[in-house]
Amino acid sequence: MRVLFADKIHSSAQMRLASNGIEVLVQANLKDETLSAALREVQPDVLVVRSTKVRAEHVMAAPSLGLVIRAGAGVNTIDVESCAKRAVFVSNCPGRNSVAVAELTMGLLVALDRFIPDNISDTRGGVWNKGTYSKARGLHGRCLGIMGMGSIGREVAVRALAFGMKVVAWCPFLSDEEAKKLGVTRLETPAELARISDVVTLHLALVPETRGIAGEMLFGEMRYGSMLINTARAELIDDDALLAAMDKKGIRAALDVFAGEPAENEGVISDRVAAHPNVYGTHHIGASTEQAQESVAAEVCRIIEGFATTGRVENCVNLAKDTEANAVVTVRHLDRVGVLAGVFEVLRSRGVNVQEMENTMLEGDEAAVARIHVLGDVGEDTRAQLCAVENVIDVRTNELKGREKR
Repeated sequence: MRVLFADKIHSSAQMRLASNGIEVLVQANLKDETLSAALREVQPDVLVVRSTKVRAEHVMAAPSLGLVIRAGAGVNTIDVESCAKRAVFVSNCPGRNSVAVAELTMGLLVALDRFIPDNISDTRGGVWNKGTYSKARGLHGRCLGIMGMGSIGREVAVRALAFGMKVVAWCPFLSDEEAKKLGVTRLETPAELARISDVVTLHLALVPETRGIAGEMLFGEMRYGSMLINTARAELIDDDALLAAMDKKGIRAALDVFAGEPAENEGVISDRVAAHPNVYGTHHIGASTEQAQESVAAEVCRIIEGFATTGRVENCVNLAKDTEANAVVTVRHLDRVGVLAGVFEVLRSRGVNVQEMENTMLEGDEAAVARIHVLGDVGEDTRAQLCAVENVIDVRTNELKGREKR
């Protein structure tokens, strides 16, 4: 198996994969046409990226490609639909950088409250301004509103509670029971959260429903002088609405992601929000700790090794949630060469399309059971033909309905 790394990854991944007989090629900083060219030349089985965008033309460039892994959480930089059309699995590494992002979130929270960057800037410039910087509100007893309670949001909650903060949360997937276990209060709407929070922190995935969720409505509900933290995705924020809120309501923000940030590690940033005096900005470093990168590298290796040995993909995000299959055909058969070929030939001749199948060996390696999800007519005539296939013991057909399909 051949793996192409198109972005930098912890060296432990390369060593581990190579020790397992997997060919590893590292060509960091590939993008656009250079990525297409590398894929055409290398013809990898697996492509691993971090920030590099994978588009339709990249998927088309390598017929060998069977798996794209994002070495991080989320897959918003990958054209998942194009991958699915070319039978390419897409996977990622959720939760592996949660602690690192939560730590940065808490650092930004303290920095906002204590004006730490301004303190440092003045001190380095020879200015002593204790009077101005002695006016922090303090965090103990304040209300932190967390939008999104996935693995990162939960890690933030643990740390905020340790600070003595009251924590409220809004998340479409959070139940009252789970909230109680986490020690947080679940709220029904983002507006309610914004209304009662001293600080709002964003930890949502970027989907159509969350794009621009921090907009006029949210900022309209936030208190004068309250704070916003975003270590998730820049697109969660409506920049125009944030700029207006900072100018009119004194809202202050700490952001690790910006719409205008450079794609490269070094460069010039041209972003209206980043330049605003009410903003503390970091350089998209939320997941950039040694611990997080080692953890992500280990997860990438686990996914690749599983794919190499079993063909299965852990954390796969583009499996069909449902199919058009209308029936399942269960074939009990002896483990002989050509049995399933005969079964598939019968289905083909009857115009029955195979959508999914699983063949399970039984103890002793003499017989197996194949479960085949199909679309088409699998009436008694089809069943009889299947039973007539050499080395087939018996065949059962069952209609699939609704959620029974998966």
